Amino acid sequence: MHADLSIASLILGASLLVKLVMLILLIASLASWTLIFTKRRELRISKREARIFEDQFRAADDLTALFNRVRAKKGEIDGMEKVFTAGFKEYARLHKREGIDPTAVLDGTQRAMRIEVSRQLEVLEANLPTLATVGSVSPYIGLFGTVWGIMNSFQALGNVHQATLAMVAPGISEALVATAMGLFAAIPAVIAYNRFSSDVDRLNSSYEIFQEEFSTILQRQAHA
Repeated sequence: MHADLSIASLILGASLLVKLVMLILLIASLASWTLIFTKRRELRISKREARIFEDQFRAADDLTALFNRVRAKKGEIDGMEKVFTAGFKEYARLHKREGIDPTAVLDGTQRAMRIEVSRQLEVLEANLPTLATVGSVSPYIGLFGTVWGIMNSFQALGNVHQATLAMVAPGISEALVATAMGLFAAIPAVIAYNRFSSDVDRLNSSYEIFQEEFSTILQRQAHA
């Protein structure tokens, strides 16, 4: 009669420590997938809004009117619009001062935009370290459960006179489930982390290009 080696029976038949390892990996996997869907939606919205605002910025004849339209929007603005408003507000504030050098105006404006770009990147990079942690730690947690399960299987063989493969197979199989769960939690997290990091880098590049483009326009206005 063959032992039942279904996944459910292997999990239910595992030792308490191996079950705890599997529970930790299950929680890590669920948390990882939640972050993946949330961050994917967030980055998709950020990229779309950046493209829309770039088109509006390049088509605008009056930056003051564009600034007023952005500030009049309902809801909180972020991304490239936030970089634009931070730079324009600082430029307008410094430009009103009498006798201030145009170079100082531009330096202050660029500094304000750099600070805002850093803030936006912090928002975009939020929770990415969690995905990296799940991707790097999960295989080792699963491996720990596997090693522990195999140790228990071989210890049990010491109490019998004649060991057979059928006796040790269920114990080893249930231990290997922990490794499989560790990989199941780690692989999507690693793929998502690499993909999202690349998306954040591209958004950062677009923010920096916009910052340079905006600074060029303000430089012409400051020296006019």
